[in-house]
Amino acid sequence: MHVALVEPEIPPNTGSIARLCAATETSLHLIGQLGFKIDDRHLKRAGLDYWPFVTVTQHTSWATFRAAVPGRRLAFSAQATTPYTAIRFASDDILVFGGETRGLPAIIKDELAADLYTIPMTSSHVRSLNLANAVSIVLYEGLRQLGL
Repeated sequence: MHVALVEPEIPPNTGSIARLCAATETSLHLIGQLGFKIDDRHLKRAGLDYWPFVTVTQHTSWATFRAAVPGRRLAFSAQATTPYTAIRFASDDILVFGGETRGLPAIIKDELAADLYTIPMTSSHVRSLNLANAVSIVLYEGLRQLGL
């Protein structure tokens, strides 16, 4: 599996996701304009000393990412209506998440409309989950289904 973050903005979230990817041997892709420098101390601190154990690839744009990484792309948005639990995961799936404050760009949501999912929430007072938590929920469900 792969985790793809489109224009992530908050270094500690990306660092936590990198740590998650290291723990699960999942590739991490950072796409487009990042809201931080890749050597940001908060990013490095959140990932602790696990950076050597995660494969991180930066892609300058969505188009370059699509060309470089084959596989089924599953996108996640608080505005989607189909729950992530409806997915039957495959080992080469790519889990695509948007930045913390903007979510996925409309062009990507349109492109992946048939594979756009949400993590249901019971409270109407919360707009969305923390990005690192959302990635964890979906990734571990995929790994559970795959028996890993």
